[in-house]
Amino acid sequence: MNLRELAAFLKSRRDRIGPSDVGLPTGPRRRVPGLRREEVAQLAGLSADYYTELERGHNVQPSAQVVAALARALRLNGDERDHLFHLAGRALGPTAQGPTAHVQPALLGLLDRLTTTPAQVITDLHETLVQNELAVALVGRHPPGRGPTGGFAYRWFTAPDSRKLYPPEDHPHHSRVFVADLRAVAARRGRDPEVAGMVAELRRRSEEFADLWDTHEVALRRKDHKRIVHPALGVIELDCHSLFSEDGRQRLLWFAAPPGTEGAAQLELLSGIATGVGVGENADRQEGA
Repeated sequence: MNLRELAAFLKSRRDRIGPSDVGLPTGPRRRVPGLRREEVAQLAGLSADYYTELERGHNVQPSAQVVAALARALRLNGDERDHLFHLAGRALGPTAQGPTAHVQPALLGLLDRLTTTPAQVITDLHETLVQNELAVALVGRHPPGRGPTGGFAYRWFTAPDSRKLYPPEDHPHHSRVFVADLRAVAARRGRDPEVAGMVAELRRRSEEFADLWDTHEVALRRKDHKRIVHPALGVIELDCHSLFSEDGRQRLLWFAAPPGTEGAAQLELLSGIATGVGVGENADRQEGA
């Protein structure tokens, strides 16, 4: 592990990214050419103090999951990502090479252009990889955990608080959709131990999941109508659209409402809320997937 080179590389990559490149407000008083340290930490799901220690070259040993999160936050290409793993002294094992390690460029390019609608990229197991600030304002920032057990589908059946994002009367619908979608993903992946392990754990922990799994419903979620409970705007009715990567392992989700509807007006108000995201109640909410 080369702490000095790691620190220099992180700073050089941070300097080249403008706030608007990642959906952050520019603000009138910026003393750095690119992102601030705390903004990189926010995008990677890390504390600002931890990232600052990394960039100062102090004796911090980031895990492979942290390195992968930094690669996503700094929009590194494949060669840069591999170099970051090398500097951090981490092998490019399954965690670094799997579908959650690096947002596919085509989806990331589209996400960067969706500046007026909430959007995020997730894996086929509903782990959130990257969000624009409107998505954070709508559904909350994704938690720092990585892997299928950090995904929204897993937490839906194991962490009751995750369900507060939707009205209680809508919960049965979302449960059915999650299970049918996971069955379709399992079929696409074949005998994938990651999916098999996730299903086995959910069957063990959730009677609801086990009962729904045994119905054998199969359907990828390509579009859904949602009612999202927002702490400031109330219930927002939106359509959620999905665009799949070529291999099907990542999805770009975006939320929209027909012009002239109350949902469209609420999305307009959301842009004002987005400028203050990162503090207060909304930043602590769970993300929808």
